Amino acid sequence: MLSSSYNQILVICSVIVAILASYTALNMASRVSSTSGRSALLWLIGGSFAMGFGIWSMHFIGMLAFRLPISLGYDVPLTLVSLLIAIVSSALALYLVCQETLPWSRLVSGGGLMGLGIASMHYTGMEAMLMTPRIIYVPWVFVLSIVIAILASIAALWLAFRLRKDSTRTPFTRMGAALVMGCAIVGMHYTGMAASKFPLNSFCSAANSGIDTKWLAILVIIVSLAVFAIALIISMLDVRTDRLANSLDKANNELLELALHDNLTRLPNRMLLGDRLEQSIHRAERKQGEFAVLFMDLDGFKAVNDMYGHHIGDLLLKEVARCLQKISREQDTAARLGGDEFVLLMEPDSPENSALLAQRLIDVIAQPFHISNISLHISASIGIAIYPHDGKTEHELMVNADAAMYHAKKQGRNGYRFFEHAMNADVHQQMQLQQDLRKAIHNNELVLYYQPKLVAPAGPLTGIEALIRWQSPEHGFLTPDRFLPLAESSGLIVPIGNWVINEACRQMKVWFDQGHSDWSMAVNLSAVQLEHISLVDVVREALEEHELSPAHLVLEITESTAMRDAEASLKVLNKLAALGVSISIDDFGTGYSSLLYLKHLPANELKIDRGFITELAQGNDDEAIIQAIIALGKTLGMKIVAEGVETPEQQELLTRLGCDTLQGYLLGRPGPADMVSTITEQPERAPDLVPAF
Repeated sequence: MLSSSYNQILVICSVIVAILASYTALNMASRVSSTSGRSALLWLIGGSFAMGFGIWSMHFIGMLAFRLPISLGYDVPLTLVSLLIAIVSSALALYLVCQETLPWSRLVSGGGLMGLGIASMHYTGMEAMLMTPRIIYVPWVFVLSIVIAILASIAALWLAFRLRKDSTRTPFTRMGAALVMGCAIVGMHYTGMAASKFPLNSFCSAANSGIDTKWLAILVIIVSLAVFAIALIISMLDVRTDRLANSLDKANNELLELALHDNLTRLPNRMLLGDRLEQSIHRAERKQGEFAVLFMDLDGFKAVNDMYGHHIGDLLLKEVARCLQKISREQDTAARLGGDEFVLLMEPDSPENSALLAQRLIDVIAQPFHISNISLHISASIGIAIYPHDGKTEHELMVNADAAMYHAKKQGRNGYRFFEHAMNADVHQQMQLQQDLRKAIHNNELVLYYQPKLVAPAGPLTGIEALIRWQSPEHGFLTPDRFLPLAESSGLIVPIGNWVINEACRQMKVWFDQGHSDWSMAVNLSAVQLEHISLVDVVREALEEHELSPAHLVLEITESTAMRDAEASLKVLNKLAALGVSISIDDFGTGYSSLLYLKHLPANELKIDRGFITELAQGNDDEAIIQAIIALGKTLGMKIVAEGVETPEQQELLTRLGCDTLQGYLLGRPGPADMVSTITEQPERAPDLVPAF
């Protein structure tokens, strides 16, 4: 037999090509499995060629590394047939690994066919040498090479199937798998070469008419590397294109999510709610059905924002949104319009169920919210509009539900109202009044009237209460009951209240400079003002600006206002008392105060509500109540003031019961500042009594 040898450089090149071919095969398997339709077919065809050409290149470089003491060459047709066998075998492999499953039966049968195909490629390539006499193969080594080819094919298929999905770790895992597969393919090739024996008188018929081996090695290596490079580059570009497309899809979805959902609560926003409303209207039209729109606004939310900051307010809104989602049904749509306004679209539904759900919402939101170790108390006002009775368009339903919500607030908040057609006119009037009130602050249309407070029974004058009025060019002279509720609901009460404090201090300084150093000025505080974070600074700055001693300022708060959030009220009132101003509890006896908190409030004055004074007569229940209030106040060391004194009988009885100060139409009506100087120490009874404000 002829002695044989190998060119070590070409052997190393064949190993490298085998590993690159394996990596390319794994990459192609990933691309085929991750695409579908026409793209998958194109990747299958291109991948089959790249993979088949890679395996064939390794085989041929290995054969070119083989040396005999005779000239060698290769027949072109048989060489091309061996390449075709490699491509077909590769196509079979890629087809198998791109399936959803790869059971062991299919893996073994597919690996067997692929192994036989690779072995056929190898031995067809050997036949392309056209040796005379024919090549002799050692039987057991020949069989071993085929077994190695089949086992290598099964391993390659299993690895390709397992690694076909892209992941962050796949490139490194794929490199290790390619190394194993490449070595298996090289092992099969050189085992097959070891099975080949060449008799001493052998010669190669293709040495003269075939391909020159001198240039074939260089050509195959260059072409192989080019094919691998092109395949991998295209694959990487396609992967990046897919990733870019996925990123764009994800970004578009995120943008769509942001465009249609509230950024804070992740509830649908006004835009998505509008679309859902339109769909509900179309469905209701087809089925002749009805649905409900619940418009909800939070009572007291602005005070939470002002007192604890927007961060706590945002957390509170998230909790309210969770409550809304928990209570609503699967077919309902809960949305946030902005601020503290929420809408619940209930479909299909009846007014009865809408009322039940509205009450459930009110009950849930009335429970304390515990956020960042703070107990927050709010309530909800809900307006309900029913399609088609209360509107046949999205705009009509929303406007009418909003109008019903406004009436729920007007009726005392913490409740719900169904829309009634008479509400629209009132809503437009209130909206116009609110706009005019906002302008009134800047146009100096607000004025203060002053009502005297006298030492019982008839003087001297000891204090003044500042009462706001609105001299409107459009609406005329308005008393507080006409516009203060609107100011509170719209938040305008804070700038209006700040103006009252500053103007009252200014006027008190004028009277002080005129010699009335024993007078005090009383100013009423609303619940919203008391909860506002800037109240203490506003009072301090007003006193400093007008150089007025804090002892001349009395801040009046109602019993209900003080008890609305007793803990928070106590903190603010203590800060105000630390400034030196006096605190008066107004309308005492009509609220629900706790004596425990009342004992700790820094108040030095109790003001008996006019409701007890109106029906006051000797010996009746009102006298007993007043007597109890006076006794309580005296025990706590407070001065007692009675307001609403309109008859001499009331004046005499209140004095006898122990009231320190009296206030009412009998003693002096509210009027401009220049009228206060006309009040005598013993005023006569007012001839025509009207309700005081």
